[in-house]
Amino acid sequence: MANTTSGTVTFDKTFAVDEIIQEAYERIGISAVSGYQLKTARRSLNILFQEWGNRGIHYWEVADANIDLIEGQAEYTFYRASGDGTSSVTNPANIYGVADILEATLRSNRTQTTQSDSSLTKIARSAYSALSAKLSKGTPSQYFVQRFVDKTTLTVYPTADSSNASKDLHFYYVKRLQDADATYTDATNVPYRFVPCMVSGLAFYLSQKVNPQLTQTMKLLYEDELARALAEDGSAASTYITPKNYYPNIWQ
Repeated sequence: MANTTSGTVTFDKTFAVDEIIQEAYERIGISAVSGYQLKTARRSLNILFQEWGNRGIHYWEVADANIDLIEGQAEYTFYRASGDGTSSVTNPANIYGVADILEATLRSNRTQTTQSDSSLTKIARSAYSALSAKLSKGTPSQYFVQRFVDKTTLTVYPTADSSNASKDLHFYYVKRLQDADATYTDATNVPYRFVPCMVSGLAFYLSQKVNPQLTQTMKLLYEDELARALAEDGSAASTYITPKNYYPNIWQ
């Protein structure tokens, strides 16, 4: 007879910010929290998310979109939030909070069965700076990404001419992690495999403020949980083993 179980797999969906904070505090010896303790812990949680962005580990937040290319236009802008400005027109709707752009292709006939893509090469600032005629028109073949405080820009080279302006620039981008806001009953947008290291990371951050003698231990636990999450988060690929010929007496 099968065990009686909950039948649900949504713990990460309902694991609210206040519960995350409570769990982290309990790990450093504090059982009851309220008021300023909640506020400072939420701030630390958001700093932790910024750290993850620096480590480049939030690839569950990868999405794709299409830019409507404009003849002669080199730069397309994606703002941090709508309050910072209006992002360039994309399909689907305008996007915000772009942390980085990973890949881009020139896409023809996007909505048809004859759709085709041509890859663009991502170039560094120095390579783009060396281009002499940055507004020349033609078929875009390269792109350059700049990341600012309030926006990320994508610059194509050459700019689209009249025959390419009807095409789309299809790209994959990494979204910024959403903030843990003051609605403490909301969950985060962290997937289940990163929940343990999120709590461990917050405990490590909080220990520096309220229980420094535990900081080194909390750091080791955090890095251990993070390493496991990163290992599980990788893309599994087929492994092929090619045997080598062995000639034991070849030198005799």
